[in-house]
Amino acid sequence: MRTFDIETLVREAEKASQGARASYSKFKVGASVLTKSGKLYTAFNIENPSLMLTMCAERIALYKAITEEDSEIVAIAVASNSGRYCFPCGACRQAIFEFAPRADIFIKSERGIRKYRIEELLPNAFRK
Repeated sequence: MRTFDIETLVREAEKASQGARASYSKFKVGASVLTKSGKLYTAFNIENPSLMLTMCAERIALYKAITEEDSEIVAIAVASNSGRYCFPCGACRQAIFEFAPRADIFIKSERGIRKYRIEELLPNAFRK
């Protein structure tokens, strides 16, 4: 990966999780997205009492890259404060399928880092 290695990508996701606005669940998630240009975009989850208005870290980071017109995503990392693997939710998986179909996805836990492709996490995605 360009100027970032996997550990740096994951560390940036962990760092982002510290800013999470998770006053209801206390489940803090951070994500980092690396683009082909070498730029890194980070985000954290933001909760709302109306759960439908809650936004996941993965989609925020992904959308930050897209809105900066830096949309060739090569890697995504996800980390949480739970110590367990924090897999993207269904909505995030569908967004990754749509906007970062070839990205490597790295999920962190206290056991280590696992690498996935979106087809493994979302085998029956909605298609155009």
